[in-house]
Amino acid sequence: MSSTAVRRTALVASAAALTLLATACGGSSDDDGAAGEETAKTEQSAPAGGAEESAPAGKALTAAELEKVALAQADVKNGKVATELSADDQVAKDQISADNKACLPLVYVQGAVAQGEPAADVQRSWQRQTEAPSESKGPDGQDMTDIDVNEILLNVASYEDGGAEQAVAGLKAAVEKCAGGFVATVGSDKMQVTEVSGAQAPKGGDEGLTVNIGVATGGDSSGLMKLVVVRKGATLATFGAVNLSSMMTGAEFEVPAEVVDAQVAKLG
Repeated sequence: MSSTAVRRTALVASAAALTLLATACGGSSDDDGAAGEETAKTEQSAPAGGAEESAPAGKALTAAELEKVALAQADVKNGKVATELSADDQVAKDQISADNKACLPLVYVQGAVAQGEPAADVQRSWQRQTEAPSESKGPDGQDMTDIDVNEILLNVASYEDGGAEQAVAGLKAAVEKCAGGFVATVGSDKMQVTEVSGAQAPKGGDEGLTVNIGVATGGDSSGLMKLVVVRKGATLATFGAVNLSSMMTGAEFEVPAEVVDAQVAKLG
């Protein structure tokens, strides 16, 4: 079964979901050896967009320095870290647009594209797939498998002259201005965002925010994506997270805390 089921847009994620559901019969296996393992919850502090005091930015890191502080396989116990995005996930900044330009910062996070004009940035992806026997049976009474797929597209960027702080401010403004939704184009895919809401800010770093993104997946259905942003000094880490089931059903899910915490810890 393919481990590349989750994509950065709802359209592709929906197609991937149909493929997974169609092949979810018979025995199951877990690449991480921990079927049904619960995802840890990200610790939270002040609300996104609040008036928390921001620490001053430090010096900008070079591309080589960012490579050293960006997430690596050794930093996580579960899932797989890729130091290059797959061809399906790669998208250039000029391939991203929105009917409301104020919403572009949110789409950049989804596509692991850096905000503004960083001095340097690097990309990572993390994916974890678990499978467990389902309590329900298939149409012919066959055993079924419950599949849980989480994916995070990650960008770590460093800025000069307060650029990281400006990027966070732009993202907070986007949450307010784009609450009613917008239409985005990412590469060749169009995405209808139905709603945007700020959640609790993640713990760690000097400031940050978490954002819930509702995405139309066909008919009256809506999926759920999440964004996490953490600034540490002049460096900004952004996480675009999706869970396959939540993308299809809109159900709540938790961004894997292990991934966010590991990356933030490496920023110092």
